[in-house]
Amino acid sequence: MRFDNYEPGDFYDELFVTKDKPRAEAIPLLERINSLPAGELQRRHQAAQIALMNMGVTFNVYSEGEGTERIFPFDIIPRIVSAEEWQFLEKGLKQRIFALNLFINDIYNEQKIIRDSVIPSELIESATGFLKPCIGLKPPGGIWCHITGTDLVRDRDGRWYVLEDNMRCPSGVSYVLENRRVMKSTFPKVFESMTIQPVEEYPSHLLETLLNLAPPQLYDPTVVVLTPGIYNSAYFEHSFLAQQMGVELVEGRDLVVADGYLQMRTTKGLKRVDAVYRRIDDDFIDPLAFRPDSLLGVPGLMEVYRAGRVGLANALGTGVADDKVIYAYVPAMIRYYLGEEPILSNVPTYLCWEPNQQAHVLANLDKLVVKAANESGGYGMLIGSSATPEQRQEFAEKIKASPRNYIAQPTLCLSRVPTIIEDQFEGCHVDLRPYILYGKEIYVNPGGLTRVALRRGSLVVNSSQGGGSKDTWVVCK
Repeated sequence: MRFDNYEPGDFYDELFVTKDKPRAEAIPLLERINSLPAGELQRRHQAAQIALMNMGVTFNVYSEGEGTERIFPFDIIPRIVSAEEWQFLEKGLKQRIFALNLFINDIYNEQKIIRDSVIPSELIESATGFLKPCIGLKPPGGIWCHITGTDLVRDRDGRWYVLEDNMRCPSGVSYVLENRRVMKSTFPKVFESMTIQPVEEYPSHLLETLLNLAPPQLYDPTVVVLTPGIYNSAYFEHSFLAQQMGVELVEGRDLVVADGYLQMRTTKGLKRVDAVYRRIDDDFIDPLAFRPDSLLGVPGLMEVYRAGRVGLANALGTGVADDKVIYAYVPAMIRYYLGEEPILSNVPTYLCWEPNQQAHVLANLDKLVVKAANESGGYGMLIGSSATPEQRQEFAEKIKASPRNYIAQPTLCLSRVPTIIEDQFEGCHVDLRPYILYGKEIYVNPGGLTRVALRRGSLVVNSSQGGGSKDTWVVCK
C-alpha cells in the first residue's frame, strides 16, 4: 500500500495539503510507509490489532442489550499535529478550563454571572447537572474540574472549534496511552527519526493532581479509583489507570463512612481514604444525598466531602458545564471572568429555547445537526442532511415539546486522516479529545485521543456508533 492514489478530497486533510503534497511534519512517516514492502503495512496493522486485543483494550456496548465487550478499533495511520499548532491549542484549552472552573465555583456560591445577567438563572436551575446539594460547596483549592476531556474538531478551512466539554467522568485516555505503546512497536524507526512529544507521563500527572486534592498536612495520603464495576463500559480504563498510578481500584461496597471519614475495607481492617478519582456519576455516588436507589455509591460520602475530609475528582456538580445549552455561553464566561477574547471558538450554536432561534432551526432541519442537551456517545442526535423527512419531523416535535433540551449547529466538514479501509487508504473524518488536568496548575497532555469515523462517509466518531481511534503525534521541529 502506498499513498500514490490517495485523494484528500474537498476537506482539510491532516497529513496532506493536496494530492501528492504531504504536510511538512508528516513527510518522514509517509516516506517510511511508502518504502515498506508489499503487504508489510497490512501485516503491521493486523499485528497492532492483535496486540491491543492481547492487552485487553476493550469497551462495552450497552445499546445491543447484552453489555457486549469489544476491542476498540484502531488504525495505525496517526494524526499529526505540529508543535506550533499544539501550542495554540494548549493555550486555548488552558484559558477555557480556567474560565469554566470559575463559572462552576460561581454558580454554586455567589452566582455573580447570573446577577449580572450574563446567563439566565432558569438555564442553570433547569440543567440536569446542576445539583442543589452542592450549593455552598468549597472544594480544595477552589478547583472543581480536575480532569477534563474537551472535544475539538477542525472544519474545511482548517480552523479549530470546541465541540463540547466533558467534565463529569471523561473517558478514553487509556486508549491514548495504549495506542502509543502499540505505535512505538509498529513504527520504531519513525519514532527514532522524529521528535514526537511523549504521552506516557499522564498517569504521574494524574496522581499528582489527585494527591493535591487530599486534605493538607497528610504525610502519605491514600488515593483510590472508584469504579461502578466490571460491567461499566470504561472498566478497562478504570483498572488500567489504577494500575498505572499504583493505587487501589475500589467499588462502592469496598468503602464505608466511619468515624467521620471515608474508609476502605482491607484485610487488616479499615483504612482512611483521602482522595477519590471517581468514575461514578454524581447521582449514584451517595444514596443519602442523591438517588436513594443507588447501589454503586457510598452512603454519607457527601457529608464527609462537604466537611473537607476527603477530596473528589471531579468535584460533584461539575456536570452542569457539560450541558450543551450551557456550552453556548462559554465564550461569554471567558469574557466575563477573564476579560479576554476566547482563543478557541465554539461551533456556532442555536438555542431552541429562544423563539427566534427555534424558528430558524425548525425551518432548516435539513441543514443542521440537532443535539439533546445532556446526551453523549452520539445518542439523541439528528444529522439533518442525512436524515429522512420522517426523522426530521420527529425531531421537530421533540424540539417544540421540550425546547430547553435541544441545541442545533451547522454541519461541519470535519477534517480527515488517511485510514486503512480494506486494502486501500481512504480519508475518514476525525475529532480530537485532549485531556486536561487541573491541580496546582493546568496541564494538557500533548496530543489526545483522535477518534475516527470508520464507516464510509460517516461523521459520527463515537466508539458506540462504529468509530475507532488513532494515535495523535505532536511533532517538534
